[in-house]
Amino acid sequence: METFQSLLARRLSAALTALGVSQAGELTSATDPRFGDYQTNAALVLAKQRGENPRALAQSIIAVLDVGDVAEPPQVAGAGFINFRIKREAIVAKTRDLVGDEQLGVTPTTDPRKIVIDFGSPNVAKPMHVGHIRSTFLGDALARIAQFVGHDVIRDNHLGDWGTQFGMVIWGWKHLLDRDALARDSIAELVRLYKETNERAANDESVREAARAELVKLQSGDPENFAIWKQCVDLSMREFERAYELLGIKYDIVRGESFYNDRLAAVVERLLRAGIAEISEGAVCVFFRDVPDLADKPCIIRKRDGGYNYATSDIATVDYRVQDLQRDTIWIVTGAPQQLHFRQIFEIARREGDTADFRHITHGSILGEDRKLMKTRSGENVPLRDLLEEAISRAGRIVAEKNPDLREEERAHIAKVIGIGAVKYADLSQYRMTDYVFSWDKMLSLHGNTAPYLQNAYVRIRSIFRKLGHAFVAPEKIALAEAAEIQLAKKLCQFAEVVPQVLNDFRPNILGNYLFELANNFHAFYEECPVLKAAEPARSSRLLLCELTARVLGRGLDLLGIGVPEKM
Repeated sequence: METFQSLLARRLSAALTALGVSQAGELTSATDPRFGDYQTNAALVLAKQRGENPRALAQSIIAVLDVGDVAEPPQVAGAGFINFRIKREAIVAKTRDLVGDEQLGVTPTTDPRKIVIDFGSPNVAKPMHVGHIRSTFLGDALARIAQFVGHDVIRDNHLGDWGTQFGMVIWGWKHLLDRDALARDSIAELVRLYKETNERAANDESVREAARAELVKLQSGDPENFAIWKQCVDLSMREFERAYELLGIKYDIVRGESFYNDRLAAVVERLLRAGIAEISEGAVCVFFRDVPDLADKPCIIRKRDGGYNYATSDIATVDYRVQDLQRDTIWIVTGAPQQLHFRQIFEIARREGDTADFRHITHGSILGEDRKLMKTRSGENVPLRDLLEEAISRAGRIVAEKNPDLREEERAHIAKVIGIGAVKYADLSQYRMTDYVFSWDKMLSLHGNTAPYLQNAYVRIRSIFRKLGHAFVAPEKIALAEAAEIQLAKKLCQFAEVVPQVLNDFRPNILGNYLFELANNFHAFYEECPVLKAAEPARSSRLLLCELTARVLGRGLDLLGIGVPEKM
């Protein structure tokens, strides 16, 4: 189903071709709805290129522009913008078409990609904490949206399950393990083992050497140490899976750093043979002498002592995704501090001839009320489990206050949907590179741009249909006369324009802002236009608008990984 924006853009392109000029400028939603629904700066761009008067050029474009079946006569505004206002009949027709469309107007992409999305990536033997929120929520939302528009997506959880910390953990396991504590809270006990061993190693050279020896044994395949390491991984995965189940997040594959161990030597040898890497002061490095901002930042892929590092593992990971998984697009969702690292990794891949589309999708940080990185009072990272339980608890108190007659089981379910949704939306409604302050009061508010506000709009609509008393059947024809009806219908038609835009710069906040505007439009419509008390044909037409609004809100929130309750 072609959107209004796509249709107008296509007609604009035809008009420019008729004038003998190439496509210029862009066609976007109007910045001020008083002047129309869409606008283009094509005349401004062309006038600057050709040294002509932009308003006169805009009139020339309008003269050959064929949009009469969908829009009122285009108007020239300002310095030379061309504004379009969609006809009421076109809005009515497209709104009716949405009823039977599972995609709600979103047309599958004409360029489907095979994408692997790397997001989340917690570390084994450590708890997931607030710092994992942004990568996890952002990656999940992008995966959902990419699949919805027709891409083939693999979600990959690239665990931090290998490295020097395991020498400490294994030594602690052998000498300090409290098995009762391990049974009660496995991650807390693994963290304690690491911390206590690390403290001893700092003051005792023999412990430091012993921990280093345990690591060497693990890397050499020692059965006892491998078994301890495997238990650490299994215990950690159990904790991670509990969190993912609560969050409604699923992965297609889990490939930790350890998965690539047997590929690392071959990676180094291959890069040496190709002349991409060279030996420098005993280490194997890749230099980027021809890349200005990387010229003084070599990438070490084998250390002097023969050990490998994250870079080696990530090069092997790229190989696996391109060669084994046959992916042509790789998205890695991590914090901005890793930009240099992935620039190096992607540059190495390109020097090897990889033509995949590599994207490092970065994000900002979550801040406490002091505008510093969010920490506990003791200075530790806030555990994700504690944060989610607090969200559900706070949401539960709000639900109990608003609807005290709910059964306990129902209240618990609603509290989970609202609490988890509030945390997710507070993150995803921000531009991904923006640092934001974590605020319980703001994110759980029933007012403003929050998940509870959007969920409440959905619940209000569902209550209308419960009062209806029978299954709603959409009318064959709809009549939209009031301005609030037209505005709501118009906004519903824009869902198909907004969803694909999210992937242009990996910005789920665009979808969040759209849903907020949709909810606002619905509330304005609901205040101005009686639904159940209206006479026909207005009654059925308004019920259809309500039904579509609920579907778009539900689908849009689902694309962000957020559920909707039937009651609140």
